[in-house]
Amino acid sequence: MASISTALHHPLSENFPAPTIAALHCAPCPFGRRSTLTLRGDCFRVFKLQAGEKRRGAVRVVRSPDCGDSIEASIARSDIPVLSGSEVVQRLTTFLGNSISKQNYLAMYSSIFGGITTDLAAMVIPMDDHMVHRGHGVFDTAAIMDGHLYELDQHLDRFLKSASMAKIQLPFDQPTIKNILTQTAAVSKCMQGSLRYWLSPGPGDFQLSPSGCLNPALYAIVIEAPSLPVCSGDKVVTSTIPMKPLQFAVMKNVNYLPNALSKMQAEENGAFAAIWLDDEGFIAEGPNMNVAFVTKDRELIMPLFDKILSGCTAKRVLVLAEELLADGRLSAINTRNVTVQEGKAANEMMLIGSGILVKPVLQWDEHPIGSGKEGPVAQALFKLILDDMKYGPPTVRIPVPY
Repeated sequence: MASISTALHHPLSENFPAPTIAALHCAPCPFGRRSTLTLRGDCFRVFKLQAGEKRRGAVRVVRSPDCGDSIEASIARSDIPVLSGSEVVQRLTTFLGNSISKQNYLAMYSSIFGGITTDLAAMVIPMDDHMVHRGHGVFDTAAIMDGHLYELDQHLDRFLKSASMAKIQLPFDQPTIKNILTQTAAVSKCMQGSLRYWLSPGPGDFQLSPSGCLNPALYAIVIEAPSLPVCSGDKVVTSTIPMKPLQFAVMKNVNYLPNALSKMQAEENGAFAAIWLDDEGFIAEGPNMNVAFVTKDRELIMPLFDKILSGCTAKRVLVLAEELLADGRLSAINTRNVTVQEGKAANEMMLIGSGILVKPVLQWDEHPIGSGKEGPVAQALFKLILDDMKYGPPTVRIPVPY
């Protein structure tokens, strides 16, 4: 049976007492056979809806027996087509072919269909996946540089820790997940880009609890990035979007609405990123990157990781920075609480993340940082992390088996 929504306010005929019909909106219904639908009103008892031509139907509004008359009204049928699976794929292919996206997706793995695809139209996930409709999922990323996966093991450890915190069961053990990820990278033939991957309770239903999701899901996708990041400075602002509570801030989960809103706030103010402060007013992190400073005493400092995401790239930078400590360009390397006053008074400020590597900050709000130019330590750390991605030890570089 079809459904009709009505607005009852204008007289439809001089002979018809109010309430009468101003608008009818027909939801999908079994056109081609007659349906009857009840309308509430003083004189109207039922609608009789019968199919007309291809895109229009006829609605007969019937008055109750003591009213006697009837009128005709017409209603537009839905133009929404009902598509077959092959038609959906064809339309997706056309849509993706016309997309203005600057990202090139080379391969996707899904445990739902149990394999890897290079067909863009097949790179989809079920709507009833608990990650889609409840935000119950975790993810992580590994860079691909010169045919090697950078810090895959480190990112994978964090990935599985996040899954445990989110109470997501694993569909496979860690070595199997690692093998799936490296094979997906190999099929993609990507030499430079990123590998992103997600874990969720999987599909099942649209309930709040994942108890109906019986098969946890693993997804992965390879994204080509033909150009490398550059060490160019930018502006940041202080975020007014509340940061995530500690339990969720230290877990790399898919609920990135605060992060997205924080990034949007930055863009609206002509900045690259917005910086979060924690509940005590100390500097925390950016929307998807860590932050570091070089003080006037040449001390490299980062905020503690106890209330923010433990950045794999940031941790690697702390290790590589030992070289600058050895040659005297730095006097000390520490993680500790950093006040806004101390951060804005620093000689250098930088953002650190796998997508940007090391990005100097030239201005925070209306306050210039240091000389207002890219600082020597930020530039040195950028080169160190880039060289590490290209020539680093086997502990951070895994060759992709193309």
